[in-house]
Parts: sequence; C-alpha cells; structure tokens
Amino acid sequence: MAASLGGMFGPQQPGPPPPPPSPPAQVALLPTAAGGMRSSNSTLVDELEASFEACFASLVSQDYVNGTDQEEIRTGVDQCIQKFLDVARQTECFFLQKRLQLSVQKPEQVIKEDVSELRNELQRKEALVQKHLAKLRHWQQVLEEINMQHKKPADIPQGPLAYLEQASANIPAPMKQT
Repeated sequence: MAASLGGMFGPQQPGPPPPPPSPPAQVALLPTAAGGMRSSNSTLVDELEASFEACFASLVSQDYVNGTDQEEIRTGVDQCIQKFLDVARQTECFFLQKRLQLSVQKPEQVIKEDVSELRNELQRKEALVQKHLAKLRHWQQVLEEINMQHKKPADIPQGPLAYLEQASANIPAPMKQT
C-alpha cells in the first residue's frame, strides 16, 4: 500500500517533511477573474464550475429538447457528466493532498480537529439520549395512566348483569306513597 501511495503523491524522501508549497501552487485552485473567460491558466475550481454549467446546460438546452436522436442526446449528457465527475475527482485529490501535507507538517492540528469532531458527536448523541429519555418518560406516564384505569374496573363486580347492577345503583328508589 505504501508503494501505491508513493506513486500517487510522488516520490517521498525520508527525513524532515518538505517545505510548504509555494503560493502559486495554492493559487491554482482559486478562481482568477470573476465572470472572466476561462484561459489556459484555468484552475480546478473554474473547470469544476464550467463543467457543472455544461451539465446543467445540456439538460435544459433547446437543441436536446427539440432533437429527435435520443442516443445523441444521451451521449452528450453522459460526456458532460463524465467531465464533471473527472474534474470533481481531481479537486477531491487536490484537497486530499493538502490534507496529507497538513497531517505530516502539523499532526497536532489533525488531532485537535479529531478531538473537536468527537466532542461535537458526543454533544449530538447526548442531546439524542435526552430526547429519547423525555419520550420514555412520556410513554411511562401514559402506561401508568392506563394501568390506573384498568385497576378501577376491578372494583366493579364482574358478570353478565354487573353493568346493569351498577347503573341501577345510581338510580334513586321510587318513593312510597302513604
């Protein structure tokens, strides 16, 4: 695996980490002029944006809507999407290389980020546990109320005429005339 990483990121020399990249290497990712035409010095971000716009344009283009050759339309859209995916992979690779350089040059920064992510995850999970506890308390209360309602009918005599006996007990007896 080390050999494949070495081929991916160039030759690695043992010893101290290489010096940080020069500013022009970092600028290659940033856009040049806003709204300007793409030149031969276009950056990955410019290419990613242009390929995304080409994908979107190919999906809403009148040429494709009015066209009758479905295979030609499908091929054009597939090419635009493939170009976008290729540029997206290149952009991802750029950021992964920068992340690798950062982890080699400043390992404490990576550890700080990991600790921060773990703290955020703990807070999120603690909030989730509290939410579930609140729901649990609510349903325990509902079950207790149901149990209380079931205990009350136990005091009432059971049998086929029990309901009638209870209902007639609440009716006042007729008064005798003397």
